[in-house]
Amino acid sequence: MVGFWHRLGNKGKALYSATLSPPCSSPLTLPHIWVPTQTPQRPLSSGFHPVKTGATGKTQSAAEIMSGKPIAKDINLRVAAEISRMKAAIGRLPGLAVVLVGYREDSHAYVHINLKACNEVGIKTSIVQLPQDCTQDRLIDVVSSFNSNPSVHGIIVQLPLPQHLEEETIINFVSPEKDVDGFHPLNIGNLALRGREPLFIPCAPKACIELLLRYRVEIIGKNAVVIGRSKIAGLSTSLLLQRHHATVSTLHSFTNNPEQITRRADIVVSDVGIPNIVGCDWLMPGAVVVDMGTNSVKDPNSPRGFRTTDDVCYEEAIKVVSAITPVPGGVGPAVISMLLSNTLDSAKRAYGFT
Repeated sequence: MVGFWHRLGNKGKALYSATLSPPCSSPLTLPHIWVPTQTPQRPLSSGFHPVKTGATGKTQSAAEIMSGKPIAKDINLRVAAEISRMKAAIGRLPGLAVVLVGYREDSHAYVHINLKACNEVGIKTSIVQLPQDCTQDRLIDVVSSFNSNPSVHGIIVQLPLPQHLEEETIINFVSPEKDVDGFHPLNIGNLALRGREPLFIPCAPKACIELLLRYRVEIIGKNAVVIGRSKIAGLSTSLLLQRHHATVSTLHSFTNNPEQITRRADIVVSDVGIPNIVGCDWLMPGAVVVDMGTNSVKDPNSPRGFRTTDDVCYEEAIKVVSAITPVPGGVGPAVISMLLSNTLDSAKRAYGFT
């Protein structure tokens, strides 16, 4: 399969390149090895044995299903408890502002889920919805108003933006101290450098690592492959895996023989945006798979007219891997929890609350 990605053509590359779109309440300090937010344990039931990665590590007859729902529930409870303590002590609440441009159905749905989660834990929210033809100056004015608002501790500019807007310019304009998405160059740069700490880690990669740690997946010294290099997930996941001393390969649209590289990986993380691109022939027996790709596929039999599917062909992969995340219900619930956690951390820094 030499030059596989090239044979996808422009449409495939565009799909691949499309960006997709949160541990606990104490401010995050990144050691060389990140300790999970609680003692690692199986979130689902008792009698769990640590997942062993690698061809000889699979001891189970069936793959472990790494659900993010119990992890998200635990984190949300901790965040809610910290917010209650903050309100009782200083009479303040964390605030999150969301800027939504245009009429993308998936963006509106994702924002609705985030706002609902914020309401459940006690985070105040503000949302500004701008039309599809919004000018860049207007968008910058809105972001600027939130930057200067002391009651706002986190700012999200929902991606992707309409094509006429300069995405990087807008991201760079968000205050690094309120960049709860973790996309500002200051935060990404500090994440990449040993000895430095970002103010925020992007929510999807943070959720991915938390999930691996909670399920006791061995990371140190393992071969890891991250398929995709978007700033939302792939790039930062590669950096975090390196912080945990994995040997990381990043695959992208110009990688030759991607299936051969992936077959040598103990841990496979996918952030591609192409349904079922990773089949069982890409996976080493006993590998651990984290699927961060969420794709909408037309389905006339579905009430909504579409169904959600994965980057990884789940039905094939589950027969050979030792552990895998489902889609939906895998990383997704924990991603939202990490956003709540990041917003709380920002408020605690702003108020000097410990």
